[in-house]
Amino acid sequence: MRLSVIGCGYLGAVHAAAMASIGHEVVGIDIDELKIASLSKGEAPFFEPGLQEILAEGIASGNLRFTTDMSAAAGAKVHFVGVGTPQVKDGYAADLTFVNAAVDGLLPYLAEGDIVAGKSTVPVGTAAGLAPRVSETGATLVWNPEFLREGWAVQDTIDPDRLVAGVPAGEEGETAASVLREVYHPSVAKGTPFIVTDYATAELVKVSANAFLATKISFINAIAEIAEVTGADVTQLADAIGHDARIGRRFLGAGIGFGGGCLPKDIRAFSARAEELGRGESVAFLRQVDEINLRRRDRAAQLVVEALGGSVFKKNITVLGAAFKPHSDDIRDSPALDVAVKLHGLGAWVTITDPAAIPNAQRVHPQLNYVEDRDEALREADAVIVVTEWDEYRRELGPEHAGSLVRGRVVVDGRNCLDAGAWRAAGWEYFGMGRP
Repeated sequence: MRLSVIGCGYLGAVHAAAMASIGHEVVGIDIDELKIASLSKGEAPFFEPGLQEILAEGIASGNLRFTTDMSAAAGAKVHFVGVGTPQVKDGYAADLTFVNAAVDGLLPYLAEGDIVAGKSTVPVGTAAGLAPRVSETGATLVWNPEFLREGWAVQDTIDPDRLVAGVPAGEEGETAASVLREVYHPSVAKGTPFIVTDYATAELVKVSANAFLATKISFINAIAEIAEVTGADVTQLADAIGHDARIGRRFLGAGIGFGGGCLPKDIRAFSARAEELGRGESVAFLRQVDEINLRRRDRAAQLVVEALGGSVFKKNITVLGAAFKPHSDDIRDSPALDVAVKLHGLGAWVTITDPAAIPNAQRVHPQLNYVEDRDEALREADAVIVVTEWDEYRRELGPEHAGSLVRGRVVVDGRNCLDAGAWRAAGWEYFGMGRP
């Protein structure tokens, strides 16, 4: 099937390449000429495991191409809209400028029977507002939210755990859902749940999922705050309650909290939309979720200060990690960088290392020191803080080896991902988040 993907950022580029990899003929469209030039050469403009390979394969096979010309969308059966919905500069709400511009730009090239599939994360009610504009062309709007995890986005697109399609009522919606089933035929054939809903439900599924995950993370971090003043160990506590099948252990990792381009902005936008609907009290707890999350970054920096006797002024501190999570070069709302900047502001000499995110971090925070080689970054450090749980730090870095490089054996485990006993046995002062 011929597909177009409008917006070739993180979501759109992955979706375009993944759809080409399962046999569709895909054109990706974006106004960013540099991004399109990179993608057209089969070069991923950001780090995402597996993307480079399927991108190059798609270009080579002829199934995948990229352009800045919106007219290239003409003739496609399904048009996916995957542009960004950033937080507005003067509030919490989502900025729909790019979504509206993408749909308006696409309208002249739509034909009778086409499907416009929104994938961007939008406030509930957005699809209902866009649908009449699309219908005037004879096309049908559906809302097909994405559930990608950065670092696993290719896998999540090709082999998702569920598919959701918000469609209009009646025969038009049934036809649109049938077309989407054909688009995702490999997943549908293997039994992946395909859930057909109305527009509002599809929009709420995405933000509700993110709100729940954020709440679970902030819940265990709130418990970590209590653990720190009582001497309890939040990791053992999480293990214990995680055995309850109703709760589960995943996303109960206490630490410096969540970041990235989705969870923080999405829970804020959800809160803002609830206020607009007159139901702000229904999700008022999300403000606390956000506040707890931000507090943990302050606590991580405070732990370093306490570990070094009350001051980090002119101390060498090595920060292991810059990306907001491993397997990504995304530094948007990165807790890791936030902690690094706080320590720098307290007068420390901060050295950051990361396997993928250094170029992005340097552009945003040039005042910090960056070293690509992990061992070189550790040399002469007075303290080390782990803020992104890359395997290079949590599994491959032994405490004895690290101890041979640093000046002071002080480690703050901002992700509770190290073996505290092993590091202490090797002569390190170990400080965890919510751990004695």
